[in-house]
Amino acid sequence: MLAALTVLLVYQLIGEVLVQLLALPVPGPVVGMLLLFVTLLARGSAPESLRTTANGLLAHLSLLFVPAGVGVMLHFERLGAEWLPITVALVASTVVTIGVAALVMRALQR
Repeated sequence: MLAALTVLLVYQLIGEVLVQLLALPVPGPVVGMLLLFVTLLARGSAPESLRTTANGLLAHLSLLFVPAGVGVMLHFERLGAEWLPITVALVASTVVTIGVAALVMRALQR
């Protein structure tokens, strides 16, 4: 498990370094994840230890929402004062996301 976790962190580090060196407008972990994906495609499959570690991390993914929940509670007054622009932004971004997903699906079905 430690070796697989190290592999995941090394790919994240490589992604961070590439983003800094090339001044890419993408987060480093996304580049690292893309590199890991390409590596696993070239390899043909994921090693069992990497698969087990990734599934363990995904099983506890909900824990990553705890800091966001704490932030919401910490700024509850501000959210109450600015509820209208926040609500408009959430609804508008949801509608745009659904629309773009529908257009992409339509384009891919052709």
